[in-house]
Amino acid sequence: MRYILASNNKGKLKEMKAILANLGAEVISQSEAGLSIDADETGTTFEENALIKAKAACEAIREPAIADDSGLAVEALGGAPGVYSARYGGCATDEERVNLLLKNLEGEKNRRAKFVSCIACTFPNGDVITARGECEGVITLAPRGEGGFGYDPIFELLDTGKTMAELSDEEKNAVSHRGRALKIFEMKLREYNADK
Repeated sequence: MRYILASNNKGKLKEMKAILANLGAEVISQSEAGLSIDADETGTTFEENALIKAKAACEAIREPAIADDSGLAVEALGGAPGVYSARYGGCATDEERVNLLLKNLEGEKNRRAKFVSCIACTFPNGDVITARGECEGVITLAPRGEGGFGYDPIFELLDTGKTMAELSDEEKNAVSHRGRALKIFEMKLREYNADK
């Protein structure tokens, strides 16, 4: 079966393709499907925003659509940037957002944080599957590593001593918030398909 990813984020697409290949599922970006929409993320939770994006893509193309809404929640910042992770502080680039976050944490001893990923899949018949994954860690004092994207270079996983950007793709998929959410999603999708 083919699924449209309601995103053009190459990092998300790569991770989705790698994990959903286990189901023999084809995942393509919305631009590859000839879709050009940018749904307003008006939700106050990751779940709400994922559902908004998936529904918009599914309704536009009449095929199953998957959306992920994910972000970073930092304890000392009251859970910020949260659902605003991709547009934190009005910054235009990942590097600017990372630098702003580090600046906002200057002198802060509590650097605990978590990555959260919520996945929603909507079908033309109105059925919905959702899954949530979390990954605990701490914010480093400076970026480390060459891999990943977004806040990966400053998010050090608990008990590893490595940032997400220092992990291989396989290592990251095994422990990341999106990897965890996708494993739950994969299980739910198998059950859904078995019932059809």
